[in-house]
Parts: sequence; structure tokens; C-alpha cells
Amino acid sequence: MAQSARAIVIGGGIGGLTAAAALHQRGWEVTVLERARSLEPVGAAISLAPNALRALDVIGIGDEIRDLAAWQGDGGLRTPGGRWLSRSSAEAAAARFGGPLVLLPRTTLVDSLAALLPPGTVRTAAAATLADPGDTARPARVAVAGEELEADLVVGADGINSRVRSALFPAHPGPVYAGFTTWRVLIPVPGVEFASHETWGRGRIWGTHPLKDGRVYAYAAAMTPPGERAPDDEQAELLRRFGNWHDPIPAVIAAARPEDVLRHDVHHIAQPLPAHHLGRVALLGDAAHAMPPTLGQGGNQAVEDAVVLAHHADYLAAYTAARLPRTAAIARQAVKVARLNMAESRAVVAVRDTAIAALSKAGPALFLRSFDGIADWRPPYASEEAHAGKR
Repeated sequence: MAQSARAIVIGGGIGGLTAAAALHQRGWEVTVLERARSLEPVGAAISLAPNALRALDVIGIGDEIRDLAAWQGDGGLRTPGGRWLSRSSAEAAAARFGGPLVLLPRTTLVDSLAALLPPGTVRTAAAATLADPGDTARPARVAVAGEELEADLVVGADGINSRVRSALFPAHPGPVYAGFTTWRVLIPVPGVEFASHETWGRGRIWGTHPLKDGRVYAYAAAMTPPGERAPDDEQAELLRRFGNWHDPIPAVIAAARPEDVLRHDVHHIAQPLPAHHLGRVALLGDAAHAMPPTLGQGGNQAVEDAVVLAHHADYLAAYTAARLPRTAAIARQAVKVARLNMAESRAVVAVRDTAIAALSKAGPALFLRSFDGIADWRPPYASEEAHAGKR
């Protein structure tokens, strides 16, 4: 790679900033173009599994993020009445996958990633479009603010509704509705103590988790028609749907103000792309493989993508070969889990809950089993030194 090789990253989210940091550390001149007026991310918190933390080791902030781990003691899966179906612990997860599961505010991760970049790397309020993907004989071109920029590499990290993806693969059908909507809150809930848990009902789920800064991150999902919204406000909608579920769910809902509640319909890319690159352009994260959040791997896979892309930046076919099969398989698994935890039939739910309880008595909790082959991923080319102490 020439010393002056230039990369343009379209999108300043977690995947885009990780890619920018990884490319910068490998000697690339990087510009990040973010259409929003600031880097403040959409969403409340993000869960980082050991696979993503090992990817962050490559750019030097893995331990910084590990220090934010808050999950202590038992946790697991419950019914709306409060019965435990499956239990696990932070120690069991770390033993199985070689590291902790870390839940932290998205803003904290974004700030840590942005701090790795030289001043002036990120341009906000910079809506960009791909003018030419380039090829081996010519650079790619990106249009932004009335000018065109040339680059040896363009990274499309512009999310599920990626315009870069549409430009590269116009015949691809794009994202489809997953059948359910989600709510998220990140708030203080004074005086409430609980074990980290996810609760599965009929066509509805709820999760409640403590963060190291003392706040509570809670999320919910329910089967709904696309575009449906509460007739009053989303805090009231949560109360209607989950207000009679076990503690601490009613207390968390009561502590939230209507403006604290984020609601988004879930879409995913059901048909994998033919490739994650074309010409001098590579796609990563939701732009390449948006998946339901049922495995908590959307952001994790974007972080993996970013460090693998930086390694293969001079030969993008190797990036596609490394990432497309893995992300397509994880996306399929996330869809299968969604069918299980969002099941609406009373009979199916009864069988599901009985099977989960029986399986968990016989071996590792379902929570841990679902991460086999995912959370144990390691960057195959990273130096041994990068992983010292993380095994």
C-alpha cells in the first residue's frame, strides 16, 4: 500500500468509526463523512460480546471497554410471571468464550472510537453519495457538498437504508420488515435491585440490565404491523403491554418519561448480498448485513467487519470471502431466534418454555448456547501480543 493511500468512510456510526480507526492505524489517510450534525448515535446502549472486544483489541481499546462490564452474579431468561427458565452468570460466559459481555452506552463507545482519530478526520453535516465505485485502473469518487473526492477505498457504513449499497447493487431487494417493533430506554431507576435478565412472553420480550454507571438499560419488542405507533405516547404503550410483568419491569416503566422511550420497527436484509464489495468500495455493518437484534450481534459484526476490512483493504475480494459467509450465517440464526422468542401461539410458547427449562438443566444455559461459534471468534491475523491476557 502506498503511503498516500486515501480512504473515505461514509457513515460515522460504530462500524464506520472502527473502520476509520483501524485504517488510520495501518497508515491510511482517512476522512469520515457523517450526514448528521453530530456523532451522537441513535439508540441507547450496545452489548459487546467477546468477539467484538477482541476486534477492539486490534485497535487498542479492548481493555478500556472491558473495564465497563457491569454484569455480576446470576442472570438469565424468565417468564412474564417471573419464573426462571434458564440461569447463567458473568463467570460462566467468560469461561465459555474467553472474556466478558459488556453493556455500555453507545455514546461511550462512539467517544472512545472518535478519540483514536486525528482532529479533522470526521466531517459532520456531510451527506455523501457514491459517484463512481472505481476499479483497478481508477479511483472511486464520492460527491459531498458540491465537490467530488477521490479515494483508493470507500467504506459504505451508512446503515440499513444504505445509499452506497443501493448504488452498488441496485437489483438487490434491500431490507424487509422483521414483523416486530422495539422500544429502548436508558435511565436511572433509584432503589431498584435486580438480576440481569431477558423475559419471553407471547409475541413479546423484555430485557432489563444494569450498567456500570448506575443506570438501567431496558428494551422490549412486540409483534406489530409496520409503522404502528401508540395513540398517546410510547411510555404509556409499554405500560399497557408490559405493566403486569414481573418486577422490576413495572418500576422501570414508571421511571421512564415519554421522551426517554425510543421506538423503531425492525428491518433486516433477508437475502444476502452477492458480495460485500464492488470496485474500490466495501460495505460493512447494517449496510451489508442488517439482522434482527435477537442475538445482539448487529454492532458486534460491524466491529468485526471493520478490523477485517482494514486488514484486507488492498484486496477487497478477500474481505468478502472472510465476512459474507459468517455474517450471512449469523443473520440466519438471528432470524431463527426471533421466530422462537417472538412466538405468539400459546401452545408453541408452552412447548418452548418447557424445552428451554429442560435443556438448561442438562447443560449450559440457552443464553450461552446461542453464542457458540459467534462469541468465540478471534481476528485470525492479529498478533499474539494483541490478545495477551484475553484468552
